[in-house]
Amino acid sequence: MILAVLNHSFHYETENLCRIFFPNETIKLVYENGNYGNEDTVETRIADGTVYVSCLISGKSVKKQSPSTFSEKDELVMGRLLFDCLSEITGYLPPWGVLTGVRPSKLMTKYIRDFGETQAIKRFKENLLVSDAKTALAAAVSKAESEIISLSQPDSFSLYVSIPFCPSRCSYCSFVSHSITTPAAKKLVPEYLDRLCEELEQYGKLASRLNLKIESVYFGGGTPSVLEAFQLDRLCSQIEKSFDLSTLKEYTVECGRPDTVTLPKLRALRFHNVGRISINPQTFSQSVLDAIGRQHTVEQIISAYRQAKSAGFECVNMDLIAGLTGDTVENFRQSVDTAVTLAPENITVHTLALKRSSELAVNGADVQDGSRAVQMLDYAQSKLKNSGYTPYYMYRQSKCVGNLENVGWSLPGKECLYNVFMMEECHTVFAAGAGAVTKLKAPSGEYIERIFNFKYPYEYISRFDELTQRKEKIIEFYKEHI
Repeated sequence: MILAVLNHSFHYETENLCRIFFPNETIKLVYENGNYGNEDTVETRIADGTVYVSCLISGKSVKKQSPSTFSEKDELVMGRLLFDCLSEITGYLPPWGVLTGVRPSKLMTKYIRDFGETQAIKRFKENLLVSDAKTALAAAVSKAESEIISLSQPDSFSLYVSIPFCPSRCSYCSFVSHSITTPAAKKLVPEYLDRLCEELEQYGKLASRLNLKIESVYFGGGTPSVLEAFQLDRLCSQIEKSFDLSTLKEYTVECGRPDTVTLPKLRALRFHNVGRISINPQTFSQSVLDAIGRQHTVEQIISAYRQAKSAGFECVNMDLIAGLTGDTVENFRQSVDTAVTLAPENITVHTLALKRSSELAVNGADVQDGSRAVQMLDYAQSKLKNSGYTPYYMYRQSKCVGNLENVGWSLPGKECLYNVFMMEECHTVFAAGAGAVTKLKAPSGEYIERIFNFKYPYEYISRFDELTQRKEKIIEFYKEHI
């Protein structure tokens, strides 16, 4: 497909809109008018103060233009015209309209603050063409997030610990993670943990020096539960030595792969007062699990969940993904029903995102059309809402099926604080480990500065001294922004 961008700078927005409607198409951008041959073409143009959009796709032609003189202040004019053209051609009406940002609830919060709730809702529907259902979802999440954000103070921070190892790589995954089954990865782990403990100690000293108070701890990855029980014990012990945990509100460890969960590991985590874990099925369909490379059974998911509850975890999250390879609307509904029957405190419903470095993207797999994913999410929302769950957290990813969303649902009082603190950038997040990104948040104001760790574990180990030097920026940052 050719996307012609003529006499305007909205190439990013127009490309993203085209990708919503045609997720499996390769989109070629051109910046000069010309003969496009027989290829499907979307032409976007500004001339003499008027916006023109014309589409010729599969032999069907649609043309539209703005009714009044175009103003650079209203960059949504072109988006709405293109949205109307593509909707008319495909018969698909994406429920998030022309909104392509990753944090719809944050935009809703801003609109409510600036214009009031009634006008905010009106802007979502009329300016951004967001559906009634998604507008209501954004408003509900905005309210829940605002309550959690209020818990954060200027001297707050959270801690993220990266464990970039997994038992195997899922077909949709784009994270930098190593299969723990390979000899090279096994060899890396002991030294990786040595450096990780050292970095945690460094962050502890910085937090103490800056008089910062820890709010939440989150182990992510990868799959942190690929570590042995004694290794998890060591990391948790290091955190207790390095930080004053008297202000800690939440302690989460991802045990995302059920085939990594054992009672000794669960007991080690509970011994250190970890209160929240994730056991992520993604689907309860065995055929879909097999298709995406999850090397475990449905029975193992249920067993791991029951072990976690018997070990005393008060809050368990389960992830599901809409739009997975080989999944159907009916299968997805059954997965939602199974999760609700188990009754974990959190259920996070994701939409498949086709990441560039994932196996799905590399092998050129087709992405399900947005209309099917919409049916999946609509059912999940209805079922979860009727089962006592409320939405508290939402974000979106690039190249997400149908431009849809990921939503965290929670039983009352069981929301994941870290998810909101991190996504809404309420306060500083110290991030330890390979691939981790520290976000420094100015105590007053919205300014954010990032410090990146090396992406791969071997780099993290071999160049650790450079990371230590980078931490000098943290002191400088707080001196400048306090």
